[in-house]
Amino acid sequence: MQQITLSVEQLRGMIGLRVRYRGCDYQVIEVLEDGPSLVLGELHGGAEVQNNLHGQAHRLAPHTESVPVLNTDRDGLHQEFLALELLD
Repeated sequence: MQQITLSVEQLRGMIGLRVRYRGCDYQVIEVLEDGPSLVLGELHGGAEVQNNLHGQAHRLAPHTESVPVLNTDRDGLHQEFLALELLD
């Protein structure tokens, strides 16, 4: 099977899009190259305590989710990515 190739630049074009994921509204706030994955920040939820790299409570931040873009074989899109519903 042939692998799907998506550039990070293509995925970064999604930053700022509003999506519905698992029944909640999010905005794409970052692209993680390892994977790759999209990081979603919840739009209407409450803030939660975010730890720093040392595990110490550091600040309040919106709830985030990481959604893989490619399946484990890298020959198709991940089901979680396909489940994103565009709101814009």
